[in-house]
Amino acid sequence: MAHALIIDDDADVVDWLQEVARMEGFTVARAQSLRDARIELGRQRPDVLLTDLALPDGEGIELLRELEKPEATEVIVITGHATVDSAVAALRAGASDYLIKPADLERVQAVLRHAKKTSALQHEIGELRDELRRMGRFGRILGSSQRMQVLYDQLTRVAPTSATVMLIGESGTGKELAAQTIHELSRRRSSSFLPLNCGAVAPQLIESELFGHERGSFTGADRQHKGFFERANGGTIFLDEITEMPMELQVKLLRVLETGTVNRVGGTQPIASDVRVICATNREPEKALADGKLREDLYHRLNVFPIRLPPLRDRETDIEQLAQYFLDELNRAEGTHKTFSRDALVRLYQYGWPGNVRELRNYVQRAFIMADDVIECDITLTDASPKPDDGTTITIRVGTPLEEVERRVTMATLAYCGHVKRKAAEILGVSLKTLYNRLESYNGRDSGGRAPSSAQEEEPETGRDSLR
Repeated sequence: MAHALIIDDDADVVDWLQEVARMEGFTVARAQSLRDARIELGRQRPDVLLTDLALPDGEGIELLRELEKPEATEVIVITGHATVDSAVAALRAGASDYLIKPADLERVQAVLRHAKKTSALQHEIGELRDELRRMGRFGRILGSSQRMQVLYDQLTRVAPTSATVMLIGESGTGKELAAQTIHELSRRRSSSFLPLNCGAVAPQLIESELFGHERGSFTGADRQHKGFFERANGGTIFLDEITEMPMELQVKLLRVLETGTVNRVGGTQPIASDVRVICATNREPEKALADGKLREDLYHRLNVFPIRLPPLRDRETDIEQLAQYFLDELNRAEGTHKTFSRDALVRLYQYGWPGNVRELRNYVQRAFIMADDVIECDITLTDASPKPDDGTTITIRVGTPLEEVERRVTMATLAYCGHVKRKAAEILGVSLKTLYNRLESYNGRDSGGRAPSSAQEEEPETGRDSLR
């Protein structure tokens, strides 16, 4: 049975929350101070922790830092002394939500119902992740590079929770796919996932799209319309290009996130809405704040769990896997058996991909159309400029782990040498056997067989194995 720990120095509040929790099938422990709460935490880990912010011997958010497995406990801060600073502090410390006294009964019930499923769902996701990472994918996302493994770890941790997520990444990196993956691995997966591009809807219409409108509320409103927050009740809303949302609407969105209720345009009756929000931006959030494109209070409410999606140029070992996946899709759809030539694959690795995965997909489709049976290297990459250097330099950010630096230098040298491993080994100053071992460890599979003897000259390989 799921377990709740309720902490508040007001006995009446504890009594009320305890009754609601028991109605939802929880066992309940109660405390009126940090000291008592620590004792209860030592006895049993709660699935959900509801705590007042101000307690006689400290602040409730101190407990967030003391949880042994913080990802396994949903923490809800409830306070009667709400300020922007206190909300920001609670969310930054790891709280899933922030409720204002007197707390709404339906909102508390929704939080408790969701928390009951967290532990089982996290176990299920862990098993799924182990299985899918061996296949080089996770949910809807494809890739097995080190950068993608970091991303999968983040998605694994945040998906089962109710935390708001901000996805940050360049256009074409797969932010909507990541949002869909979070939804499909969450306890809301049986409900709707509704995406809205805030930059693609006219400013005068976006409020109606989000919150709905009543009949006659404006010219052309000839019928009642339910907005995204009503239609996605129990599910997830994905707000892409959040920095393009008009500032006056950002105020209303913040209000909805704080209260869990919406008002249709022209309406006066608040409507309860239990929705998880995932947002995305291709801007740097701090720059958007400085430029007046994003309200600071809304930013802190949305930025509970930020995730950065890596650009394709930082995922070199994924390029061939993605390209082959797109080609396989086209072959299945058209009943063909087209393949990449070795030189075409080398060209893919030499290009900069400023348009990321979306650009790669478009390129594969163009190349597929133009090719007969084999896609050659003379297919023009036209969407953007290639890498500005001659292939003899790579850029590595300060703080990059040494293991990742070694991998990138090795793979870049191998591509520069036309994937002749003996030549690459000589340039790198390592033995051919060492190079083979490195490649095998990078890809988690055979990188082309045993290293040849020192007396045997290696010839350039052909086919897909040449890039492994």
